[in-house]
Amino acid sequence: MQLEDRELVKIYGGAISLNSTLINAMARLINTVLDLGRVIGSNIKRIQTKNYC
Repeated sequence: MQLEDRELVKIYGGAISLNSTLINAMARLINTVLDLGRVIGSNIKRIQTKNYC
């Protein structure tokens, strides 16, 4: 069975409108922001205590 372009546009997948790719991207963004905050906080602490290595 071959579908035409106008039929393909009408196809929706999944039970909700948010797809797993979007949710995965948001989760990765949150993890990246948290990791960046940890790195910045750790560097500020090292500078304050003058513990470089």
